[in-house]
Formats: sequence, C-alpha cells, structure tokens
Amino acid sequence: MRSSVIELTELVSKAIAVQEESFSPYSKFRVGAALQTDDDQIFTGCNIESSSYGLTICAERVALFKAISEGKRSFYRMVVVTDTEDFCPPCGACRQVLWDFAKTLEIILVNNNGKQKTHKIIDLYPEAFDGDFLSIRREL
Repeated sequence: MRSSVIELTELVSKAIAVQEESFSPYSKFRVGAALQTDDDQIFTGCNIESSSYGLTICAERVALFKAISEGKRSFYRMVVVTDTEDFCPPCGACRQVLWDFAKTLEIILVNNNGKQKTHKIIDLYPEAFDGDFLSIRREL
C-alpha cells in the first residue's frame, strides 16, 4: 500500500467542510468530495444543482475537474461525504469520468454518522467502457 503524508482524517474533514458549500436547493442532497493526488495535493468539490437537473454537476466531478484544470493527472484516493445513513457511491456519470482519469482510485464513502466504507473504482465500475474501445479499428 502507498504511504501518504496526508491522513485520511484530513481528507474527510475537507470533504465535510466543502459539503457545506453545496448548492442543492432542489434536492436538498448535499455532497462533498475531497480528491488526493499522487503528489499529495487535495482538491475539493461539492454538488451544484441547476433547475434543469441535467445540467447539475456532482461533487466528485467538480473535485476531479478542478484538479485536472490545475494540471494534475495522477490520483490516489477520494472521500465522498453525504447526509445519508446509507453509504452513497458515485453516480454512473461520475464512475465513468473517474474511471477515465483514475483507474486505480480508492474511494472512501462517509455517511452522516461518520462511518466509512472503502472501494476501488474498478469494483464500483466493473467491465468499464473507456478510451481503449475507441482505438479499435473496424474494417468497412
């Protein structure tokens, strides 16, 4: 297992703090995410809703896109915090984007009681579609 200078408790704290910034007036479902890069930087994100739900963006993608926009391309783990008793994994769109950019990502889900459950993205998104399928040449 990779060693890290960042404690998991710090990542959880940052995800909880950014969850407070969630803009979720329609669903009232607040999510916070904290993404740790392989060089131990942290990028956070919260869900941001639009009245046209299809334009809403999840906390996981906000954190990932912030990191990518800052030039990061290698990721270690992500904490996702929700206000639910059950553990809430990333949605399908987030799973796809996380897979595209971080095939070895560890995802730690945190519920409203502070309990944690850890997954690898490959376990949440088995038999994933990715860019490898796009490079297949098909004969006409």
